[in-house]
Amino acid sequence: MASASTYVETQSRPAAFWGLLALGGLFMLAAFAAFLHFEHSGHVVTGMDNQIVWGMPHVFAVFLIVAASGVLNVASIGSVFGKPAYKARAPLSGLLALAMMAGGLAVLAADLGRPDRLIVAMTHFNFKSIFALNMMFYSGFFVIVAAYLVTMMDRSLNRWSKIVGFLAFFWRLALTTATGSIFGFLIARTAYGSALLAPMFIIYSFAYGLAAFLIVQGSMYAWNGLALDARILARMKNLLAVFVGAALYFTVVMHLTSLYFAKQEAYERFLLLDGGIYTAAFWLGQVVVGGLLPLALIFAPGATQARVIAASVLVVLGGLAQMFVTIVGGQAFPLEMFPGYAVSSSFQDGIVNAYSPVPGEFALGFGGIALAFLITVVAVRVLRFLPQDDFAALNAED
Repeated sequence: MASASTYVETQSRPAAFWGLLALGGLFMLAAFAAFLHFEHSGHVVTGMDNQIVWGMPHVFAVFLIVAASGVLNVASIGSVFGKPAYKARAPLSGLLALAMMAGGLAVLAADLGRPDRLIVAMTHFNFKSIFALNMMFYSGFFVIVAAYLVTMMDRSLNRWSKIVGFLAFFWRLALTTATGSIFGFLIARTAYGSALLAPMFIIYSFAYGLAAFLIVQGSMYAWNGLALDARILARMKNLLAVFVGAALYFTVVMHLTSLYFAKQEAYERFLLLDGGIYTAAFWLGQVVVGGLLPLALIFAPGATQARVIAASVLVVLGGLAQMFVTIVGGQAFPLEMFPGYAVSSSFQDGIVNAYSPVPGEFALGFGGIALAFLITVVAVRVLRFLPQDDFAALNAED
């Protein structure tokens, strides 16, 4: 069972392979059309304005970037910490990390408004800006993970795999810390400005990345008519439960901390009780769909691969809800221009900012997912990324 290769299996189903490419291509075409429309007409045709400047494209983009960092956790557990069950999955983990990072950054570039100005951000750095630091972290991520992937797949370079793996491990932690700090450093927004956002984004990345990995791995096994070994399935589902539980715990700590400060009470009431779509997205999306339901599926007796994949899909949906609540909900709450003073003017002061995304914004977001999907489909077609388990090592470990 474990010796089957992705390349051989997909060779026998060319029609299905081209069908997947066509499906991903349709989403990419829709994203490109949306990009051209926004580039020609300006962001005035989107649901975004000068109050909510980060909309649905950023929700998808930040989710993909955070999940890209977390999906590499599978490779770190295997090749860095020497766990055989995860070591066989390290190459697929590295591939998904590169693909999802490419998809997330593509959405960000398409949503800049002036993507031609991206070259300025790549050549002129303000080292006091967290955005500039993130540019370096993203670029370094591609280089380091690509090198890590080469050392894992080229036997003559295997001796360097652990060293490069350690570098990739710490680099991705720093990257996710910097991504969370984008919001943590924005003290002008009541919803942000907390040091807890950095570790929260790290644990979120672990949950979202592992969930994405389990979905792709399950699809690959189903594609090749294989069944995942029960011991490996048990380990990975339990690890997912740990990450999901930790994400819920950090969410509780974050909001209890905010409730401790009087200045945060209005925002907490807005998010937890009176925020309309944002309150629903938090309780139903982030907490129930992304947390409680996956845990129920994982811990129910007789867990199967289909149930674990279903739990993973729910974690991904909950992750998108969490990003929506954090990014859009945080901007929707009124900006406090002069703390301690009441401000009244004709310019929407003190009211919740409205946001209604247009279809093109969703097209851009799904285009990023489609790009990651296409990179993965092509890569597993031409290279051997299907996990090949060493059952002798697994038995020795048990």
